[in-house]
Amino acid sequence: MEGICCTTSSTSSSSTENPSKRKQRQPDKPYRGIRMRKWGKWVAEIREPNKRSRIWLGSYSSPVAAARAYDTAVFYLRGPSARLNFPDCAIEDGGGLPDLSAAAIRKKATEVGARVDALQAADRPRLDSNNPGRVYEKPDLNEYPTPETSEDN
Repeated sequence: MEGICCTTSSTSSSSTENPSKRKQRQPDKPYRGIRMRKWGKWVAEIREPNKRSRIWLGSYSSPVAAARAYDTAVFYLRGPSARLNFPDCAIEDGGGLPDLSAAAIRKKATEVGARVDALQAADRPRLDSNNPGRVYEKPDLNEYPTPETSEDN
């Protein structure tokens, strides 16, 4: 059996089941280091190297924001050789990486994740709840309503 190292019959049966489980989970977990809560929020966390503890990276409304927070943390923990979700968006810190504490890594990661979440929320059009086919636009509060823009007609 080439390619299989140190397996027993009990683990070989479970290893045949794992690929199907991974394929089933693929849509739920589109990026490394994130997961979705029951209520739809995406969270990111990472294990500290050589420790059992985890660094909580925050809760986000989009999987991309959570994945970017994870990428920031894994880059500061493991350096440029880290496996990133978005390698083309690698952090340019100029020179060597500072040795950061878990709290400093959490702070940097949550800043990046919150920024990405805010940018994505600004780009998303909101739907008008009264008229499902219509996109809601924020009104200019400094402008007086005109008969053309008034919805009372």
